[in-house]
Amino acid sequence: MGTVGTGHLDTGQARSLMEAAVVRYGGEPVGTIACTDPDAATLNYDQVFVRDFVPVALYYLAEGEPAMVRHFLERTRELQARQRSMDCYRPGAGLIPASFKVAEDGRSLIPDFGGHAIGRVAAVDASLWWLYLLRAYTRATGDRELAATPAFQEAIRGILELCLISRFDMYPTLLVPDGSFMVDRRLGVYGYPLEVQALFFMALRAADELLGDGPDSRPYREAVADRLGKLGHYVRTYYWLDFPTLNRMYRYSTEEYGDNAVNAFNVVPDSIPAWLLEWLPDPGGYLAGNLGPSRMDSRFFTQGNLLAVLSGLAGGSQARSILTLIEARAGDLIGEMAMKLCYPALEGQDWRTVTGSDPKNVPWSYHNGGNWPVFLWLLAAAEQLRGATALTAPALAAAAERLPGREWPEYFDGRRGQLVGKQARRFQTWTVAGVLLADRLLADPSSLDWIAFADDIAGEQCAI
Repeated sequence: MGTVGTGHLDTGQARSLMEAAVVRYGGEPVGTIACTDPDAATLNYDQVFVRDFVPVALYYLAEGEPAMVRHFLERTRELQARQRSMDCYRPGAGLIPASFKVAEDGRSLIPDFGGHAIGRVAAVDASLWWLYLLRAYTRATGDRELAATPAFQEAIRGILELCLISRFDMYPTLLVPDGSFMVDRRLGVYGYPLEVQALFFMALRAADELLGDGPDSRPYREAVADRLGKLGHYVRTYYWLDFPTLNRMYRYSTEEYGDNAVNAFNVVPDSIPAWLLEWLPDPGGYLAGNLGPSRMDSRFFTQGNLLAVLSGLAGGSQARSILTLIEARAGDLIGEMAMKLCYPALEGQDWRTVTGSDPKNVPWSYHNGGNWPVFLWLLAAAEQLRGATALTAPALAAAAERLPGREWPEYFDGRRGQLVGKQARRFQTWTVAGVLLADRLLADPSSLDWIAFADDIAGEQCAI
């Protein structure tokens, strides 16, 4: 067991909580359940979720304890959907399940591809997180044999086929429905949400490192290289918001056609929200939450922007501008319990229309402007990558002081994250793991070598 930490956090207590969530199968640890709240209805919180396990896995890798991560990767690969199907109720070939649990008799694992999710939507992000985690495991341990096995190479190619081949749209981004990633309820994030694009970019970079050099892999390597360049240029160019961009948008013409169109997505200048002009600092900027025909979602989504920094999607000046914005608007985005999932919250008629009057996503709660401590690891990694700790250190100290007494809840409510979430589970595993990992990264950033990517991918021009 490692001992590295900043001293702000009782790592012994936190680790005990995380280890209480470990799931075993065949005598081996294969992951952690979502939470261990003894007084709440189980629902699906007793399952091992791919996205929830990522900060747990990264922490164990940083501690030099890779066994559970390897078992998790092996078991989820075995559960990957493999058969092509024209049945709308069956998962597409290549899909990694959103979660799994051990059968009651203990003899098998039962995957969930979305059939038991709140909106019955397949989790797009699980497959992308899986590729990222495989790359992290490979680099952290030096074990290149696992990813090089025929079974794992087939799994990587299956995910790439799922993401790169079958589609109706003509953009380099990934088209997804509402509810297909961390925001697993209706929140107006259908289309091309930033978080999925950042994960997609990160997964492609992971695949670029993991694919073999044989003839079976060559066309996939070529496709990955092609999409990386186009995706990088597209997101950095069209999703970016700062005052120079807003000034151009404000003077846009509409109803333009052909290759010379300046307003490529026919965004109406009057759709620029009034709050944005007051809130956006100068200097500072960020990647918009979504982009599509006649649509730009100007909300700030924390995970998408921080993943863009870690993946190299937002490199150099854009990465610095994102952190500058977070620092300038720390009261809104970090508040009393880091960090807010999105800003601002949908309120009034917008909340009723966009969320369908969702009682869990009321304004400044849960996904709709709630604060999630799990994001601390992303903030710590993004800051350390840029040689800073000004935001993470006080946010981590506040979390270490308050979370134990509040029993490690899933999320916090309120404009500044002052209240334990109205429906938040206690002892949420990724809350514990996110804080543990942030604490470790602050004390020893060496793990960034395999948690993050260098921002040296040159974007390729692509016509819209």
